[in-house]
Amino acid sequence: MARPTYRIACLPGDGIGPEVTRGAVTVLEAAAAAYGFALEFSAHPVGGAAYDAAGTPFPDETREACDAADAILFGAVGGPQYDGLPWEHRPEAALLAIRKRYDLYANLRPILLYPPLRDASPLKNEIIGGGVDFIIVRELVGGIYFGEPRGITTLEDGTRRGVNTEVYTDAEIARIARMGFTIARGRRRKVTSVDKANVMEAGRLWRTVVDEVAREFPDVEVEHLLADNAAMQILRRPGDFDVMLASNLFGDFLSDEAAMLTGSIGLLPSASLGAAQNRLGLPKGFYEPIHGSAPDIAGRDLANPLAAILCGAMLLRHSLGQEEAALAVERAVVRVLEEGFRTGDIKVPGTAVLGTAAMAAEVARRIG
Repeated sequence: MARPTYRIACLPGDGIGPEVTRGAVTVLEAAAAAYGFALEFSAHPVGGAAYDAAGTPFPDETREACDAADAILFGAVGGPQYDGLPWEHRPEAALLAIRKRYDLYANLRPILLYPPLRDASPLKNEIIGGGVDFIIVRELVGGIYFGEPRGITTLEDGTRRGVNTEVYTDAEIARIARMGFTIARGRRRKVTSVDKANVMEAGRLWRTVVDEVAREFPDVEVEHLLADNAAMQILRRPGDFDVMLASNLFGDFLSDEAAMLTGSIGLLPSASLGAAQNRLGLPKGFYEPIHGSAPDIAGRDLANPLAAILCGAMLLRHSLGQEEAALAVERAVVRVLEEGFRTGDIKVPGTAVLGTAAMAAEVARRIG
């Protein structure tokens, strides 16, 4: 019987993106060999690299490859050399275009503190001693990043005025809320919904709709936190959270804050899922480490590839239905950390510090 073959579009992007993406591909190839399937990878430009080559951050070639793929593996985009470009040419514009094209409305960001990395967390042991294991479910194609009107205009007196608009419909809120409650049913059955209902009309609608959806899930506890309070509670009682449900803006801020609980932003993956399906009838997911392009260390084999590698595990699980292979990747990451291997961002005395490629190779060797 022929092995199933899956098509993966790789969008390495800018900065450390190509390095960490290569690390993820190394591990994914090891998982495919161990679990009896094949992966066809194709690399395509995106972000600043695409702008330099084609004058646009999301060229037609890349778009067509993403359309044909079963899943999209992404590195990072951006760099200071692009900061002065008009928005439509900025590297980050590619991200929003991809999210909109495939209606990737749900961004899943697991926040997990690995026991071997407790000393790397900036929080005291009495706060994190019970463990940290929650997931932020961020709405990804609505809110202030997409709302209209937006832009910078110049008034008659010469004053410049910048406008961004926070807009949500009840349908947009309801579908991300259902995603959050469904995920909670498979975990510890608690949803913490984040808003600013005290000062924002969009926040009041968010809270109302979340409560309406909650009635469909009577077995799941729901609590509401104002976004500023949520930021505080993440640092005060991180072990109390299970699923945190948030808008595009608040989910962006809170997930970066929560990443530091784990010791490094270089450890955390994300999956963006939505309405688009692949040939398997599974989500055509977009898998992206939550760190940036880190241009200061790009090309120096210093970047932590574990976030990108764990993106590969999420890709196997959500878009390819290869749960055993996904678990094998996650177990391999834990083993590497338990055995004392580190990249520079998570090093502690007595550990072996590896470069990007060597760390990925150590994970790949432990697949199976």
